[in-house]
Amino acid sequence: MPYIVTESCKGVKDKSCLSVCPVDCIYDSDEEDMVYIHPDQCIDCGLCEPECPVNAIFTDMDLPEEMQEYVEINKTKAEELMNKS
Repeated sequence: MPYIVTESCKGVKDKSCLSVCPVDCIYDSDEEDMVYIHPDQCIDCGLCEPECPVNAIFTDMDLPEEMQEYVEINKTKAEELMNKS
């Protein structure tokens, strides 16, 4: 049950979630307007969710229907950013 970052992060990109992630599965880039969680690396600890000031982080099971596209967006973007580093 990985966590997913959604559209509320866009333009805000607070990054509080980055500092609490114990496995560094949250990816950021200066070129991106939000952060992304790699679903295969996420250990479902839940530490990131309460840190988000705009409530942009959900478990994949609690993700609202209209935001389902962010499952694939997070995976694709996180993999791209992971391969850049």
